[in-house]
Parts: sequence; structure tokens; C-alpha cells
Amino acid sequence: MAEFFSEQDKRSCYCGSLTAANIGEEVTVCGWVQRRRDLGSLIFIDLRDRTGIVQLAFDPDSDKELFDKAFALRSEYVLSAKGTVRSRGEGAINKKMATGEVEIFVTSMKVLSQAQTPPFEISDTAKVGDEVALRYRYLDLRRPTLQKNIWVRHEIARIARQYFYENGFIEIETPMMMKPTPEGARDYLVPSRIYKGCMYALPQSPQIYKQLLMLSGYDRYIQIARCFRDEDLRADRQPEFTQIDLEMSFATQEDIMAMNEGLMARLFKEVLGVDLSLPIPRMTYQDAMDRYGSDKPDTRFGMELQDVSELVKDCGFGVFTGAIANGGSVRAIVVEGGAAKISRKDIDKLTEHAKGIGAKGLAYVRWVDEAPTCSFAKFFAPEELSALLEKIGCKKGDVALFVADKNSIVYGTLGALRLKIAKQLNMIPEGYNFVWITEFPFFEWNEETGHWDAMHHPFTMPFEECLPYLESDPGKVRAKCYDLVLNGTELLSGSIRITDWELQAKMFEALGMEAEEIDAKFGFLVDAYKYGAPPHGGSGMGLDRLAMVMLGADSLRDVIAFPKVQNASELMSKCPAPADPGALAELGLAIVKEEEN
Repeated sequence: MAEFFSEQDKRSCYCGSLTAANIGEEVTVCGWVQRRRDLGSLIFIDLRDRTGIVQLAFDPDSDKELFDKAFALRSEYVLSAKGTVRSRGEGAINKKMATGEVEIFVTSMKVLSQAQTPPFEISDTAKVGDEVALRYRYLDLRRPTLQKNIWVRHEIARIARQYFYENGFIEIETPMMMKPTPEGARDYLVPSRIYKGCMYALPQSPQIYKQLLMLSGYDRYIQIARCFRDEDLRADRQPEFTQIDLEMSFATQEDIMAMNEGLMARLFKEVLGVDLSLPIPRMTYQDAMDRYGSDKPDTRFGMELQDVSELVKDCGFGVFTGAIANGGSVRAIVVEGGAAKISRKDIDKLTEHAKGIGAKGLAYVRWVDEAPTCSFAKFFAPEELSALLEKIGCKKGDVALFVADKNSIVYGTLGALRLKIAKQLNMIPEGYNFVWITEFPFFEWNEETGHWDAMHHPFTMPFEECLPYLESDPGKVRAKCYDLVLNGTELLSGSIRITDWELQAKMFEALGMEAEEIDAKFGFLVDAYKYGAPPHGGSGMGLDRLAMVMLGADSLRDVIAFPKVQNASELMSKCPAPADPGALAELGLAIVKEEEN
């Protein structure tokens, strides 16, 4: 039976804090039993809390009753133990433990809670399936690695707050229930009990409210903001997430980027002990796509895309010439030394992967022997093929992969293959490579709807010289926006905002909105601009993604206490769950089941 916790049972120190400097001190520690070792004349208990493990020692000659009590302990029992810190002795030191030089000789102990045998061992070495680990997430969170991850995430938030306070920012909370507005993803909707049929939306970001705060005179705003997006999940995406959100008035793009660079330097120094070199390199969106096939490039390795369209535009290979004639391009990547590591069968697998992305196929050169093996050799004279390989720097021992199609397919396919091959062949070095991506297109064409969408959001300021193209050629309009990318992961997105109400209305119109729709969705924002709007801009940085990359974790699940899985459910609490019919009726709602076909 569990014993009651009292004043004298309170910890005097954490388990992982004890060193040789504490020898001779009387201490009280609290935590969970990691394991029990019975040596007959001695019992050792490894006691664990969030700081680490310390060894407890029990001797039957000193206190037989206490010794028998220690013998009954099992994994994950919760204890409060008092005793004297002593040296383990030269031969018993455990150099793998921070507390390996010492142990606590226990003089009194309380069992505060007993535990059933857990479904898996609470350790970093135990092999546990994701489903079981997430079903018992409260146990999974006891593991040292996850406890470290959650602590680092906390430190990132703490340091960020302190940094922005020191730079004159005001922390302001924005509403968690707001008017539904289109921001790129589906909203999570909350029905109103009072206004039947009307909905609140959970914020995809605090975007509109923080812009209104600039109009209200709070020239430097910061918030560690919760955001919600109903979209398909992946390793670096969750339906609910946290971002470090800021906005600045009377500031240029340079000011906002420099402020975020300062934060990065501070975080990496204080959390990881890494010195960043500032300023962070910059690259335009178009340059990133041309070189890496991605607007979030991993710049830690080469294998850059190369445009060979001009060289092959008149060749006899219809796949190449047809793509160019239809306004597309032919581009290649070269895998140096790849011939020994990428077999013909591997190329077939890469081809299937390329087709899954949207490409029609994959042309290749695999140069093993004196003469290269080329999938399109019959369409090229020997000297033409030599010129092509020389152009892209492909030599004996290399593999070259070619994609011919419209540019969006070419970029997406080669960009994905570049990453896949680099990971498979262990080509990506350790380290942290930051890059700013700037000058994004304002609009992107939506094939499904047949109209232009805002690539970032409709409140982004376009470059002044691009305004004449708003109606005639929206694809030429560039935006004053910027993304911060780290090792191929987008951490931050931001922009300078439109502050002229007439220009904002024009941008809405260019996105296909009618006057009534603009007024219904954004009328309050357009009206606000009529009362004196300062120039301003800002950014939102994914705190979870930042923690994930800094820790080298594989998924956002590793840095979020209670994450969702791919189908947006939580396995532990089994949410979402059916709503009570009475609650639905009070909201004026009913669940309508679709008829089976």
C-alpha cells in the first residue's frame, strides 16, 4: 500500500545533480525506480527523475526492515528516499553515469506509489513500436531522450522570450477563436451555441490580429502562439503546433531578418554551444529552384541541378525536345562516384519513385567501364554525348539522372531525387546550414481550381515594379517575403505587409475575389487600413520544427508532449471522439451519415 507524502519527504536535490562534491551530505531524493539489483548482502536501486539517475544502497546489517522494503521494490515504483551521499569506491565507479562516482546510503524511505509492470521498459535502448509508445505516451515521456527533448523545447521558448523582451517587444495574446478566413489550409471550426449555424475558427496563425496590433500602435509584438491547420500530416507537420510569432512597425525586411538572425545566434549558442556565422546567406526563390529544385534547399551538400536545355534542344530524342518545345526544360543531377553504389536495378527504383512524384520517366547515364551506359545514347552522336557529359561534369564512376518536362515537374522530381540519393548514400555531412530564401512569386497557379492563389498569403507586399503585371501577367509578380531554411527544413516564413487599403483590395481582386466576398471576409481589415497604417512586417517561426532540427530528431512527435498521428488522432486519449447527441442538439447540429453506394 502506498505511503502518504509529508513535509519531511520533500526532495532536497534532484537525482542527476549529485557529484563527489556532495559526499558526506544528507539528502532526500524523489523519483521512479529504474531497476533493482539484489546482490544478497546488498541491494542497489537506480532511482530516476528528469535530471538523471542516482544509485541507492541498502544494507541488511544497518536496517533489516528497510532492506526488506527495498527487496519488494519493482520497476516504476515512486519513492522518497533519505540518506547520506558516499563514494562508490574506486572499483565501482560508473563513468557512463553523471552520478557514477557516488551513491546514497539510504536511512529511510517511503513508497509513494506502486506500479504495475509497464508495457515496455522505460529506457532509450528498448525497442518499442510507435503505436504502443503513443498509446502509453505518459510512460514514453519518462524516457531520458524525450525528457531531454521536452526540456530543450522549453529552453528555446524561454530564451526566445527573453531575447525579444530585451529588444523592446511586447507579448500580446491574440484570440483562439476567430472569424474563418482563407489562409491556405482548412480551418478547424468551432460551432457557436448562441449563433446557431455560425462558426468560430481556430487560428491557422495570428496573422490578421498581429497586423491590427501594428495599426493599434504596439510597434513590436511577440507571441509564442498556438496554431491549427487541418491538413495532411507528415514528419514535420502536426494539426496543432507552436510558432514564435513577431511583427514590427517602421521596419524594413532587413530589420526583421536581422532580428531573427540574432535570435538564431542566441539559441544555438545557449542551447547547443554552437556559434553561428552571421549574416545568414541569401538566395532568391528562382535561384533555389534552379540549383536545388526546392524552395527549402538542403545546402549541406552539392549535387545541384543543371539546365541542359540549350544543349539538347535540337537532338533527336523526342522526350527532351518535346519538353522544351512545350515551354519546359531538361535538367540533370550528377551523383559523383555513384556508379559503384547505384546499380541498374536501383535506377529502375528511382524511376518508379520519379513517376510517383509526377515525372513521366527518368533518363540516365551510368559510367562504369570505359564507355558510359546511356539510356538515350542512340539519339546522340558520340561527340554530342561527350559534350553533354562534359557540360554537366559527369565522368567515369559517376551517375547522371535527367528529367524532361514542365519546370514544376522537373524541379520537384530532381529536388526529391537529390535528397533521396544523398540520404541513401550517406552524402549529407553533419552541421547546420542556414539560408534565407527571398523574392518569392506572389501568385501560384492552382491547376485544380483554375485560378491564381497567394503563395504566402494575400497580405504580402508585392515589389513596386511588379504592380503593372497584376492583371496582365500575375506570374511575374514577386513578393517581399522571405523564408528561413535550415538543413532543408523551412523554419520561418515572413513578409512585409500591404498597408494601403486600395492596394490590398486590388490584391484580393487579383485572387479572384468579388467585392462582396472581400467585404464579408476581410472588410474589417480593409477598413482598419483607412485609419492610418504604419509600414510593418513580421514572421512566424515553427518552434516545434526548430527544436526538431536542433535536436536531430526524426519527427515533430519527438519534441511535442502529446502529438497526433498521421490520421490526426491521438492514440492515448482516443481523440477525436463522437460528441454527445445532447451537446450537438444544443448547438443546432446533427451528424448526417453518408449513404453507402
